[in-house]
Amino acid sequence: MFKRKYFWLEYGIILTFATVGSIVRYFVWDFLELKGGLTLEAVLISYISIVIAWEVFRGVNSYLNKTLPFEKGIARRIGVQLTIGVLFMSLFGTIILSYAAQFFDEPMGRMFNTTAYATYIILSFLINSVFFAKFFFDQWKNGILKTEQLEKEKTQVQFDNLKNQLNPHFLFNSMSSLNSLIYDNQELASDFLQNLSKVYRYVLQNEERTLVPISSELDFIRHFIFLLETRFQNTIHIRVEVDPQVCDLGIVPVTLQVLLENAVKHNQMDEDHPLQIRIYSQLDKLMVVNSLLPKKSVESSNKKGLNNLKSLYAFLTETPIAIRSTEDHFSVEIPLLRIQDRVLLDYKNVS
Repeated sequence: MFKRKYFWLEYGIILTFATVGSIVRYFVWDFLELKGGLTLEAVLISYISIVIAWEVFRGVNSYLNKTLPFEKGIARRIGVQLTIGVLFMSLFGTIILSYAAQFFDEPMGRMFNTTAYATYIILSFLINSVFFAKFFFDQWKNGILKTEQLEKEKTQVQFDNLKNQLNPHFLFNSMSSLNSLIYDNQELASDFLQNLSKVYRYVLQNEERTLVPISSELDFIRHFIFLLETRFQNTIHIRVEVDPQVCDLGIVPVTLQVLLENAVKHNQMDEDHPLQIRIYSQLDKLMVVNSLLPKKSVESSNKKGLNNLKSLYAFLTETPIAIRSTEDHFSVEIPLLRIQDRVLLDYKNVS
Protein backbone atom coordinates (compact mmCIF):
# COMPACT_ATOMS: atom_id res chain seq x y z
CA MET A 1 0.00 0.00 0.00
CA PHE A 2 1.26 3.44 -0.94
CA LYS A 3 2.38 5.69 1.87
CA ARG A 4 1.23 9.26 2.15
CA LYS A 5 4.38 10.55 0.52
CA TYR A 6 3.23 8.92 -2.74
CA PHE A 7 -0.10 10.77 -2.75
CA TRP A 8 0.71 13.13 -5.62
CA LEU A 9 2.31 10.34 -7.61
CA GLU A 10 -0.80 8.21 -7.22
CA TYR A 11 -3.18 10.87 -8.37
CA GLY A 12 -0.84 11.93 -11.13
CA ILE A 13 -1.14 8.38 -12.47
CA ILE A 14 -4.92 8.47 -12.02
CA LEU A 15 -5.19 11.76 -13.90
CA THR A 16 -3.03 10.34 -16.69
CA PHE A 17 -5.22 7.24 -16.96
CA ALA A 18 -8.38 9.37 -17.00
CA THR A 19 -7.00 11.71 -19.65
CA VAL A 20 -5.79 8.90 -21.90
CA GLY A 21 -9.07 7.05 -21.39
CA SER A 22 -11.08 10.11 -22.38
CA ILE A 23 -9.01 10.64 -25.52
CA VAL A 24 -9.33 6.97 -26.50
CA ARG A 25 -13.07 7.07 -25.88
CA TYR A 26 -13.36 10.18 -28.03
CA PHE A 27 -11.81 8.43 -31.04
CA VAL A 28 -13.84 5.24 -30.44
CA TRP A 29 -17.07 7.18 -30.22
CA ASP A 30 -16.16 9.21 -33.28
CA PHE A 31 -15.49 5.96 -35.15
CA LEU A 32 -18.88 4.65 -34.08
CA GLU A 33 -20.47 7.98 -35.01
CA LEU A 34 -21.63 8.64 -31.45
CA LYS A 35 -21.80 12.01 -29.76
CA GLY A 36 -20.45 13.24 -26.42
CA GLY A 37 -17.09 11.45 -26.48
CA LEU A 38 -15.12 14.28 -24.87
CA THR A 39 -17.67 16.29 -22.91
CA LEU A 40 -16.86 17.65 -19.46
CA GLU A 41 -19.34 15.22 -17.95
CA ALA A 42 -17.68 12.29 -19.72
CA VAL A 43 -14.22 13.36 -18.52
CA LEU A 44 -15.44 13.73 -14.92
CA ILE A 45 -17.13 10.32 -15.05
CA SER A 46 -13.89 8.85 -16.41
CA TYR A 47 -11.85 10.45 -13.62
CA ILE A 48 -14.27 9.40 -10.86
CA SER A 49 -14.47 5.87 -12.27
CA ILE A 50 -10.70 5.47 -12.25
CA VAL A 51 -10.42 6.92 -8.72
CA ILE A 52 -12.97 4.36 -7.51
CA ALA A 53 -11.22 1.53 -9.34
CA TRP A 54 -7.83 2.67 -8.02
CA GLU A 55 -8.96 2.79 -4.40
CA VAL A 56 -10.67 -0.61 -4.69
CA PHE A 57 -7.57 -2.16 -6.22
CA ARG A 58 -5.39 -0.55 -3.59
CA GLY A 59 -7.61 -2.08 -0.90
CA VAL A 60 -7.40 -5.47 -2.61
CA ASN A 61 -3.62 -5.13 -2.87
CA SER A 62 -3.36 -4.25 0.81
CA TYR A 63 -5.61 -7.15 1.80
CA LEU A 64 -3.68 -9.65 -0.31
CA ASN A 65 -0.40 -8.37 1.16
CA LYS A 66 -1.64 -9.77 4.47
CA THR A 67 -3.49 -12.90 3.34
CA LEU A 68 -1.50 -13.90 0.27
CA PRO A 69 1.87 -12.13 0.32
CA PHE A 70 4.21 -12.32 -2.65
CA GLU A 71 6.63 -14.35 -0.58
CA LYS A 72 4.20 -17.31 -0.63
CA GLY A 73 4.28 -17.44 -4.41
CA ILE A 74 4.65 -14.55 -6.82
CA ALA A 75 2.85 -16.22 -9.75
CA ARG A 76 -0.10 -17.26 -7.60
CA ARG A 77 -0.39 -13.82 -6.02
CA ILE A 78 -0.28 -12.01 -9.37
CA GLY A 79 -2.81 -14.44 -10.87
CA VAL A 80 -5.27 -13.99 -8.00
CA GLN A 81 -4.95 -10.20 -7.99
CA LEU A 82 -5.39 -9.93 -11.78
CA THR A 83 -8.43 -12.25 -11.68
CA ILE A 84 -10.07 -10.16 -8.96
CA GLY A 85 -9.28 -7.07 -11.01
CA VAL A 86 -10.87 -8.44 -14.17
CA LEU A 87 -14.00 -9.57 -12.31
CA PHE A 88 -14.38 -6.25 -10.55
CA MET A 89 -13.84 -4.18 -13.68
CA SER A 90 -16.30 -6.36 -15.63
CA LEU A 91 -18.95 -5.72 -12.98
CA PHE A 92 -17.98 -2.08 -12.66
CA GLY A 93 -18.04 -1.70 -16.44
CA THR A 94 -21.54 -3.16 -16.57
CA ILE A 95 -22.73 -0.56 -14.03
CA ILE A 96 -21.07 2.28 -15.93
CA LEU A 97 -22.46 1.16 -19.29
CA SER A 98 -25.94 0.77 -17.81
CA TYR A 99 -25.69 4.34 -16.55
CA ALA A 100 -24.36 5.59 -19.89
CA ALA A 101 -27.14 3.86 -21.86
CA GLN A 102 -29.63 6.57 -20.88
CA PHE A 103 -27.70 9.10 -22.95
CA PHE A 104 -28.10 7.15 -26.20
CA ASP A 105 -31.13 7.12 -28.48
CA GLU A 106 -30.36 3.58 -29.65
CA PRO A 107 -29.08 0.49 -27.83
CA MET A 108 -25.31 0.21 -27.73
CA GLY A 109 -23.94 -2.16 -30.31
CA ARG A 110 -21.87 -5.27 -29.79
CA MET A 111 -18.68 -3.58 -31.02
CA PHE A 112 -19.17 -0.70 -28.60
CA ASN A 113 -19.72 -3.04 -25.65
CA THR A 114 -16.77 -5.21 -26.62
CA THR A 115 -14.51 -2.16 -26.90
CA ALA A 116 -15.74 -0.76 -23.58
CA TYR A 117 -15.22 -4.03 -21.67
CA ALA A 118 -11.81 -4.52 -23.24
CA THR A 119 -10.85 -1.01 -22.11
CA TYR A 120 -11.95 -1.69 -18.53
CA ILE A 121 -10.09 -5.02 -18.43
CA ILE A 122 -6.93 -3.40 -19.83
CA LEU A 123 -7.30 -0.68 -17.21
CA SER A 124 -7.45 -3.31 -14.46
CA PHE A 125 -4.15 -4.74 -15.70
CA LEU A 126 -2.57 -1.28 -15.85
CA ILE A 127 -3.62 -0.32 -12.32
CA ASN A 128 -2.49 -3.65 -10.87
CA SER A 129 0.79 -3.38 -12.75
CA VAL A 130 1.51 -0.16 -10.83
CA PHE A 131 1.15 -2.02 -7.51
CA PHE A 132 3.23 -4.93 -8.80
CA ALA A 133 5.93 -2.53 -10.01
CA LYS A 134 6.00 -0.85 -6.59
CA PHE A 135 6.45 -4.21 -4.87
CA PHE A 136 9.35 -5.24 -7.10
CA PHE A 137 10.91 -1.78 -6.80
CA ASP A 138 10.73 -2.00 -2.99
CA GLN A 139 12.23 -5.50 -3.08
CA TRP A 140 15.06 -4.25 -5.27
CA LYS A 141 15.66 -1.22 -3.03
CA ASN A 142 15.50 -3.27 0.17
CA GLY A 143 17.89 -5.79 -1.35
CA ILE A 144 20.41 -3.05 -2.04
CA LEU A 145 19.99 -1.57 1.45
CA LYS A 146 20.32 -4.99 3.08
CA THR A 147 23.44 -5.79 1.08
CA GLU A 148 24.92 -2.42 1.97
CA GLN A 149 24.06 -2.89 5.64
CA LEU A 150 25.65 -6.35 5.69
CA GLU A 151 28.76 -4.96 4.04
CA LYS A 152 28.90 -2.16 6.60
CA GLU A 153 28.53 -4.60 9.47
CA LYS A 154 31.13 -6.89 7.95
CA THR A 155 33.56 -4.03 7.44
CA GLN A 156 32.95 -2.69 10.94
CA VAL A 157 33.64 -6.12 12.43
CA GLN A 158 36.79 -6.38 10.33
CA PHE A 159 38.01 -3.01 11.52
CA ASP A 160 37.10 -3.81 15.13
CA ASN A 161 39.22 -6.92 14.79
CA LEU A 162 41.93 -4.78 13.29
CA LYS A 163 41.89 -2.47 16.29
CA ASN A 164 41.89 -5.45 18.61
CA GLN A 165 45.12 -6.60 17.04
CA LEU A 166 46.65 -3.89 19.19
CA ASN A 167 46.05 -6.15 22.17
CA PRO A 168 48.07 -9.41 21.95
CA HIS A 169 50.94 -8.77 19.51
CA PHE A 170 51.58 -5.15 20.42
CA LEU A 171 51.15 -5.81 24.13
CA PHE A 172 53.65 -8.66 24.06
CA ASN A 173 56.31 -6.52 22.36
CA SER A 174 55.60 -3.60 24.67
CA MET A 175 55.86 -5.74 27.79
CA SER A 176 59.14 -7.17 26.59
CA SER A 177 60.52 -3.68 26.05
CA LEU A 178 59.18 -2.51 29.39
CA ASN A 179 60.79 -5.47 31.15
CA SER A 180 64.19 -4.50 29.73
CA LEU A 181 63.73 -0.85 30.62
CA ILE A 182 62.89 -1.61 34.24
CA TYR A 183 66.42 -2.89 34.76
CA ASP A 184 68.22 -0.41 32.50
CA ASN A 185 66.35 2.86 32.94
CA GLN A 186 63.55 3.04 35.47
CA GLU A 187 62.63 6.64 34.63
CA LEU A 188 62.24 5.78 30.96
CA ALA A 189 60.34 2.65 31.95
CA SER A 190 57.89 4.83 33.88
CA ASP A 191 57.41 7.11 30.87
CA PHE A 192 56.97 4.09 28.62
CA LEU A 193 54.29 2.64 30.89
CA GLN A 194 52.42 5.95 31.07
CA ASN A 195 52.39 6.29 27.28
CA LEU A 196 51.31 2.68 26.92
CA SER A 197 48.37 3.25 29.26
CA LYS A 198 47.35 6.36 27.30
CA VAL A 199 47.40 4.38 24.05
CA TYR A 200 45.04 1.78 25.46
CA ARG A 201 42.85 4.40 27.10
CA TYR A 202 42.40 6.07 23.71
CA VAL A 203 41.40 2.79 22.06
CA LEU A 204 38.89 2.02 24.81
CA GLN A 205 37.41 5.53 24.80
CA ASN A 206 36.86 5.54 21.03
CA GLU A 207 35.98 1.94 20.22
CA GLU A 208 32.31 2.92 19.65
CA ARG A 209 33.06 5.99 17.53
CA THR A 210 33.28 6.23 13.79
CA LEU A 211 35.25 9.47 13.75
CA VAL A 212 37.42 11.53 16.07
CA PRO A 213 38.98 14.97 15.51
CA ILE A 214 42.44 14.97 13.96
CA SER A 215 43.70 16.68 17.10
CA SER A 216 42.65 13.68 19.22
CA GLU A 217 44.22 11.20 16.83
CA LEU A 218 47.48 13.19 16.82
CA ASP A 219 47.59 13.25 20.62
CA PHE A 220 47.14 9.49 20.61
CA ILE A 221 49.70 8.85 17.90
CA ARG A 222 52.37 10.85 19.77
CA HIS A 223 52.09 8.37 22.64
CA PHE A 224 52.26 5.52 20.16
CA ILE A 225 55.31 7.09 18.47
CA PHE A 226 57.03 7.34 21.85
CA LEU A 227 56.56 3.59 22.32
CA LEU A 228 57.90 2.82 18.83
CA GLU A 229 60.93 5.09 19.19
CA THR A 230 61.67 3.66 22.63
CA ARG A 231 61.49 0.12 21.28
CA PHE A 232 63.43 0.69 18.05
CA GLN A 233 65.57 3.67 19.17
CA ASN A 234 67.74 5.00 16.33
CA THR A 235 66.33 2.65 13.71
CA ILE A 236 63.12 4.63 13.27
CA HIS A 237 62.47 8.36 12.75
CA ILE A 238 58.93 9.74 12.70
CA ARG A 239 57.95 13.33 11.93
CA VAL A 240 54.48 14.83 12.41
CA GLU A 241 53.80 18.03 10.44
CA VAL A 242 50.06 18.61 10.43
CA ASP A 243 48.53 22.02 9.79
CA PRO A 244 46.51 23.12 12.86
CA GLN A 245 43.77 24.36 10.51
CA VAL A 246 42.73 20.78 9.73
CA CYS A 247 42.66 19.58 13.34
CA ASP A 248 38.89 19.96 13.63
CA LEU A 249 38.30 17.58 10.73
CA GLY A 250 37.61 13.93 11.40
CA ILE A 251 39.46 10.66 10.98
CA VAL A 252 38.61 7.07 11.84
CA PRO A 253 40.15 6.19 15.24
CA VAL A 254 43.53 4.40 15.19
CA THR A 255 43.96 5.02 11.44
CA LEU A 256 47.45 6.38 12.04
CA GLN A 257 48.33 3.51 14.36
CA VAL A 258 47.34 1.03 11.67
CA LEU A 259 49.51 2.80 9.10
CA LEU A 260 52.53 3.08 11.40
CA GLU A 261 52.23 -0.56 12.41
CA ASN A 262 51.99 -1.45 8.73
CA ALA A 263 55.20 0.46 7.95
CA VAL A 264 57.08 -1.12 10.85
CA LYS A 265 55.81 -4.61 10.08
CA HIS A 266 56.75 -4.62 6.39
CA ASN A 267 60.08 -2.81 6.34
CA GLN A 268 63.62 -3.56 7.42
CA MET A 269 65.29 -1.02 9.68
CA ASP A 270 68.70 -0.52 11.24
CA GLU A 271 70.88 2.42 12.29
CA ASP A 272 72.40 2.69 8.83
CA HIS A 273 69.02 2.55 7.14
CA PRO A 274 66.46 3.82 9.65
CA LEU A 275 62.78 3.70 8.77
CA GLN A 276 61.71 7.25 7.91
CA ILE A 277 58.04 8.06 8.41
CA ARG A 278 56.45 11.44 7.79
CA ILE A 279 52.85 12.37 8.72
CA TYR A 280 51.66 15.64 7.22
CA SER A 281 48.53 17.36 5.95
CA GLN A 282 47.85 18.41 2.39
CA LEU A 283 44.64 20.44 1.96
CA ASP A 284 41.86 18.13 3.21
CA LYS A 285 44.00 15.00 3.22
CA LEU A 286 46.43 13.42 5.63
CA MET A 287 49.56 11.89 4.14
CA VAL A 288 51.56 9.08 5.72
CA VAL A 289 54.78 8.44 3.79
CA ASN A 290 57.50 5.97 4.77
CA SER A 291 60.80 4.93 3.25
CA LEU A 292 60.63 1.59 1.54
CA LEU A 293 62.97 -1.29 2.28
CA PRO A 294 60.68 -4.35 2.28
CA LYS A 295 61.30 -7.37 4.45
CA LYS A 296 61.70 -10.65 2.64
CA SER A 297 59.09 -12.25 4.86
CA VAL A 298 56.59 -10.78 7.29
CA GLU A 299 55.34 -12.65 10.34
CA SER A 300 51.74 -12.36 11.57
CA SER A 301 50.58 -10.43 8.49
CA ASN A 302 47.16 -11.20 7.04
CA LYS A 303 47.59 -8.45 4.40
CA LYS A 304 44.08 -7.16 5.13
CA GLY A 305 44.83 -4.10 7.25
CA LEU A 306 44.88 -1.51 4.47
CA ASN A 307 42.03 -3.18 2.59
CA ASN A 308 39.79 -3.09 5.66
CA LEU A 309 40.69 0.54 6.21
CA LYS A 310 39.86 1.34 2.57
CA SER A 311 36.51 -0.45 2.84
CA LEU A 312 35.53 1.44 5.97
CA TYR A 313 36.38 4.84 4.47
CA ALA A 314 34.44 3.90 1.34
CA PHE A 315 31.24 3.92 3.43
CA LEU A 316 32.03 7.29 4.92
CA THR A 317 33.16 9.33 1.95
CA GLU A 318 33.24 9.28 -1.83
CA THR A 319 36.92 10.22 -1.72
CA PRO A 320 38.88 6.96 -1.61
CA ILE A 321 42.07 6.23 0.28
CA ALA A 322 44.94 6.56 -2.21
CA ILE A 323 47.86 4.16 -1.91
CA ARG A 324 51.02 4.74 -3.94
CA SER A 325 54.31 2.91 -4.02
CA THR A 326 57.56 3.91 -5.71
CA GLU A 327 60.99 2.34 -5.63
CA ASP A 328 61.93 4.26 -2.46
CA HIS A 329 58.69 5.30 -0.77
CA PHE A 330 55.28 4.02 0.20
CA SER A 331 52.50 6.57 0.79
CA VAL A 332 48.90 6.46 1.96
CA GLU A 333 46.56 9.40 1.43
CA ILE A 334 43.69 9.58 3.95
CA PRO A 335 40.68 11.83 3.22
CA LEU A 336 39.76 14.06 6.16
CA LEU A 337 36.05 14.20 6.96
CA ARG A 338 33.67 16.75 8.40
CA ILE A 339 32.36 15.37 11.67
CA GLN A 340 29.18 17.48 11.65
CA ASP A 341 27.94 16.08 8.33
CA ARG A 342 24.86 13.86 8.67
CA VAL A 343 26.54 11.00 6.85
CA LEU A 344 29.24 10.98 9.49
CA LEU A 345 27.04 10.15 12.46
CA ASP A 346 28.07 7.30 14.68
CA TYR A 347 28.64 4.37 12.33
CA LYS A 348 26.77 1.83 14.41
CA ASN A 349 23.72 4.07 14.63
CA VAL A 350 23.71 4.50 10.86
CA SER A 351 23.97 0.77 10.34
